[in-house]
Amino acid sequence: MMLAVQVNLPAVANVALLLLSASLLLTFIRLVRGPSLPDRVVALDQFAAIVVGMIAVYTIDMGRDEVLRAAIVLALIAFLSTVAFARYAERRGRP
Repeated sequence: MMLAVQVNLPAVANVALLLLSASLLLTFIRLVRGPSLPDRVVALDQFAAIVVGMIAVYTIDMGRDEVLRAAIVLALIAFLSTVAFARYAERRGRP
């Protein structure tokens, strides 16, 4: 026999946003403290991914998808900047 569980979507969205905010704070601390440039780049990429997640939770909570396009653009720009830094770091080691 299966139990029917009713989920309160606004409460779940609030908890998700709270957890994402906490992870955003920890990522910001890593971004500021470093210690090296690659650590900061990874933290910046993670920062962008968390913001995309926050936008997605907001979109689900509000039932509107206008800002979802902004999240997709942010994810693409973050990915391209990480790839650009990786290429820069790879070429920097060569003469």
